[in-house]
Amino acid sequence: MSLKQTYKVTGMVVGALILIAVLVTSWYTVDESEQALVLTFGKAGDPVVEPGLHFKMPWPIQQVETLSKETFTLQFGYEESEGEIKNFPKETKMITGDEYIVLADLVVQWKITDPEGYLFNAENPKEILYDATSSSIRSIIGSSLIDDALTSGKAKIEGDVRDLLTNLIEDYDIGISIIGLKLQDVELPNEDVRSSFTAVTDAREMKNTKTNEAKKYQNQRMNEAQGEKKAIMSKAKGEKIARIEQARGDVAVFDKLYDQYKTNPDITRKRLVLESLETVLPNAEIYIMKDDGETLKHFPIRPMEGKAKAEEKAEEKEAKTDE
Repeated sequence: MSLKQTYKVTGMVVGALILIAVLVTSWYTVDESEQALVLTFGKAGDPVVEPGLHFKMPWPIQQVETLSKETFTLQFGYEESEGEIKNFPKETKMITGDEYIVLADLVVQWKITDPEGYLFNAENPKEILYDATSSSIRSIIGSSLIDDALTSGKAKIEGDVRDLLTNLIEDYDIGISIIGLKLQDVELPNEDVRSSFTAVTDAREMKNTKTNEAKKYQNQRMNEAQGEKKAIMSKAKGEKIARIEQARGDVAVFDKLYDQYKTNPDITRKRLVLESLETVLPNAEIYIMKDDGETLKHFPIRPMEGKAKAEEKAEEKEAKTDE
């Protein structure tokens, strides 16, 4: 074979290889769970999120970086693998605002929302996310009280950590977004401290319970006292009205007596004396005395009243018999 033929064959082989390379590198596939970023001489274009087969310029003019659209999970302070959990207490040990040591771990869910920022704005976005998570939880725990961190304040701490971490990641601009954050455990470092704190917590709960019971009893007694007060006030008002009416009746009786007194003063005076005696001495025998010359005669009222009553009863009995 001549030199000319050798060059021709070599050229054909090289051309075939270039053609194969162009054909192979001019197409790329994007899965439903992926997103692609096409780089033209190293410059990023718009992300490609539509799944399927896509065309591009052959390498080295354009190349494709494929990233996942799925949600990732960052486990801070522990690692779960094949159902087994491995803790890292040195990473989760931190100090509260009132200078207690606690262990706090959490889980962060995140996803890539800006492929260009994720690829080019940071060398290791996952490491930055981990450091930002550590900084956020330590900052919030460091400004919280031990009681809040271990009891009812967990929800607030979790929300504050989520907000702080989200703001940090936005400032770093590393192409990821925080989807969710869950505070897993906040506990004391050893069993003795946990037991002592539990005893203090139980005592505080008992105090709150007793205080609530005392307030409940106080409110009950106050309500009863208010009811008794209203009953007494109502009764007093009733007695007041009754006495006023009685006084008005006494005034009316007095006015009638006074009218009679003006008409017959002697008879009215004697009548009042007799009525007063009956009131003051209800069991006394009262006689009306009459002076007729030398002999003083008296007329007993009580026996006559008894006789008159007996006669009335007899007449009533006879009337019933006749019927």
